[in-house]
Amino acid sequence: MRVITGTARGKRLKELPGMDTRPTTDRVKEGLFNIIQFDIPGRRVLDLFAGTGQLGIECLSRGAAWCDFVDHSPAAMKIVRENVKACNLTDRAAFNQTEFDAFLASAKGPYDLVFLDPPYASDCIKQALERMTAIDIVSRNGIIVCESPVEAQLPELAVPYEKGRDYRYGKIKLTLYRRSV
Repeated sequence: MRVITGTARGKRLKELPGMDTRPTTDRVKEGLFNIIQFDIPGRRVLDLFAGTGQLGIECLSRGAAWCDFVDHSPAAMKIVRENVKACNLTDRAAFNQTEFDAFLASAKGPYDLVFLDPPYASDCIKQALERMTAIDIVSRNGIIVCESPVEAQLPELAVPYEKGRDYRYGKIKLTLYRRSV
């Protein structure tokens, strides 16, 4: 697992041992960043289920202004901190070891780009979408990126959020939501 481009290009990232964390595959990550590449520079990012931190790190490497990394696992947050430090990006990052709903309850938005990649077996993605839209922490023209299994049915969201198209990569699906106003 490496950073694709930017200031940390080619930097190898540490992964968590075992099967508890499922890092985004290189193919999916490349596809994702081809889609959002012009929406990153200068933006404020939230990596809500950070895991290894690779999505937030990729954004910071590509010029994002800030990233809040959130994960409830102490082991995951340790790896995220190490990965961010190894990429020399700590000056633009915050680390939050807490449950996603606790973080959202006190989040200091708005965020321009939000990544939701929770464990597939959980219902966290729908809960996080509901909570984020209720407290409205996504900026105008902001994007929410959800990674899920292809068969997952993600909800439509209330205005001003618009569900975009799905991008399929084998058994994985990326769904983008945009806040229009």
